[in-house]
Amino acid sequence: MTVLDLGVSPARRALLARRIRWFVAGTITYNVVEAVVALAAGSRASSTALIGFGLDSVIEVASAVAVAWQFAGRDPEAREKTALRVIAFSFFALAAFVSVDAVRALTASTQAEHSTVGLVLAAVSLAVMPLLSFGQRRAGRELGSRSAVADSKQTLLCTYLSAVLLVGLGLNTLFGWSWADPVAGLVIAAVAVREGLEAWRGDGCCSPVADALRADAGPEESCGCGPGCADACCSPSAEAR
Repeated sequence: MTVLDLGVSPARRALLARRIRWFVAGTITYNVVEAVVALAAGSRASSTALIGFGLDSVIEVASAVAVAWQFAGRDPEAREKTALRVIAFSFFALAAFVSVDAVRALTASTQAEHSTVGLVLAAVSLAVMPLLSFGQRRAGRELGSRSAVADSKQTLLCTYLSAVLLVGLGLNTLFGWSWADPVAGLVIAAVAVREGLEAWRGDGCCSPVADALRADAGPEESCGCGPGCADACCSPSAEAR
């Protein structure tokens, strides 16, 4: 975790570092539970959206493991490309699987069933993930940790996917629009492609791996954003969003 010296006292720095570790551990733990529940419920209900949501949770955990592996070695920069490729291919595989399954669901006679478990999971995730993201981002900004701020943005992405999942499952439950489930899956696939491309390039605004390597960044990149991204994602006004 790259930390900038922002004049924070050692005691406060230690407290913030512990807080960030707890947020990260909580996020990973929740994603593991989320993945298990979503994949099981998605299989039972033949829900493309739920399965895609569960696989995304798996990839979020795998991405954190890839970054941890990268920085476990003596030369993190030498491992950067491999870590980025692992993350990118994971997202591409998710997008391909969900897209094929969504098209199959749209063209086949089998329709996604109602899933109470899926609705509850989506609603809980929609409530929990923003809190985890905000808490980690706030602590990371005060501590000056670029990687903590970047990781909080990955957590926030799960919030958007939760909303997509909730809408898709809700439309199917309320109106019997079974096509809404695979369409929600296609939206998840599109987000996965975007995330995969950013990981492949390694230059996404505040991407976790590229971010952690900017130890010598200038003031304009002090939150871990790439050139031109600071105003967009790390300014006080962006923080309020």
